[in-house]
Amino acid sequence: MSGSPTLLLFPTELERRRFRDQGGIDPGYALRGICGFGPVAAAARTAQLVAMLRPRRVLLIGIAGAYDVERFPVGSAVVFTRVAIDGVGAGEGASFQGPPALGFPQWPGSPGTTVAPVEDVLALAAPEGTEAALLLTTCAASDSSAHAADRRARFPSAIAEDMEGFAVALACALARVPCGIVRGISNEVGDRDAAHWRIPAALAEARRVALAILADGDWGTAE
Repeated sequence: MSGSPTLLLFPTELERRRFRDQGGIDPGYALRGICGFGPVAAAARTAQLVAMLRPRRVLLIGIAGAYDVERFPVGSAVVFTRVAIDGVGAGEGASFQGPPALGFPQWPGSPGTTVAPVEDVLALAAPEGTEAALLLTTCAASDSSAHAADRRARFPSAIAEDMEGFAVALACALARVPCGIVRGISNEVGDRDAAHWRIPAALAEARRVALAILADGDWGTAE
């Protein structure tokens, strides 16, 4: 396991357990770890694990809510090509201003990290031919359809919402390690009734998609 080039990260023990319940992954095929719940823990823990393990690539796997469950139904899974973050900036609601509007990048770029400044969107590693898909990371999940609509007004191309993706991707970008994200759709964004959620089904499909990605030897190869 210590020689594996791939680090699989799960935000929570629940997601890792449900992934394992659906068949998991063979020992030695990839390193596995938990990055933590929410963007702060996810960024800090990912940076720590990447520094310790020095993987060639990182794949984040977990659940997410979809903004449009007709296009991306509960129980499906999505490979994302970009990830954004909402909530870093000033104000809230219609008056919110993110890093591009404020003129303050979250990271200015520097030798040995990212070439360009990082504002609120990062590119992800994905197999060639993957359909463009934007994941939106938030500090707190949308708790209503109105809340979800407000966020989508700022990021109209976002198809799903999570709480760790951008943080993991930023930690990887600073270390110059390719990062991919696969999220199983467990619910509709804004629906906080757990009785409607389908976590095992979402992670079963995320596992299927992740295994296909991991079988691609060129996925996540740094340039």
